[in-house]
Amino acid sequence: MSDPRPIGILDSGVGGLSVLREIARQLPHEDVLYVADQAHIPYGPRPLGDIRALTLGIVRFLRAQGAKAIVIACNTASAAALYTVRAAFPDLPIVGMEPAVKPAAERSRARRVAVLATPATFQGELFASLIERFAQDVEVLPQVCPGLVEQVEAGDLDGPQTQALLRTYLSPLLAAGADTLVLGCTHYPFLLPAIAQIAGPQMEVIDPSPAVARQTGRVLAARGLENTLGRQASYTFCTTGDVPAFRALVKRLIDLPGTFVELAWQEGGELAILSGGRGDASPPP
Repeated sequence: MSDPRPIGILDSGVGGLSVLREIARQLPHEDVLYVADQAHIPYGPRPLGDIRALTLGIVRFLRAQGAKAIVIACNTASAAALYTVRAAFPDLPIVGMEPAVKPAAERSRARRVAVLATPATFQGELFASLIERFAQDVEVLPQVCPGLVEQVEAGDLDGPQTQALLRTYLSPLLAAGADTLVLGCTHYPFLLPAIAQIAGPQMEVIDPSPAVARQTGRVLAARGLENTLGRQASYTFCTTGDVPAFRALVKRLIDLPGTFVELAWQEGGELAILSGGRGDASPPP
């Protein structure tokens, strides 16, 4: 039986659109309800407890809106809250992000793997577990990247300031001999052309978004939650930030039509709809 309910996807901002782009490509019949918590971006420097509370609040909203599965398309939120969210919603399929340490360790010939991520991603139990399970014979070089998330949120994907930040973060990794680079934040795939220009052909860059989309498809199939009606999917984009700016950035980054909705945090850590709605089409201009 077909299940037309949407997949819920959440991120602190537009980074999760890199995952949505892959889900739209691999699962073209699945509706998506996307929440960008731009009121609290960036999540990376925040205390883990705050990130857990925000993530739980978004998941509660998505479930109330009828989401049949959740993709935490944010490495920081996954590192801080994935286990907590799964425990709080045991009947709701939850797919999280994790740095692609395993494939990177398998592919690295130099046995040196670099990971770009936020402080919270490196502090979480998930990252330590990945290193212990898959990279004990590999030198892992973690690199925090202050400012990169903000550059993507501003739409600056290859400007002078973005290029300067990338050189600052990539140069020591290249000098250390890393030949494999893991993008440990969903914002970073939008910087791939600029990263490749600086890193050069000697460094393989791994974007986990395609693998996350495949895992989402597997989870839906295993639970009997697939939408098998064969129609084109619809997309609803929600933000706790500025809707016009968000709409323009969605168009630039992935150019998918959809409905745009303004959300706001209420007392008690709950999200509420301020404007727009799932039935009011508002495609990007």
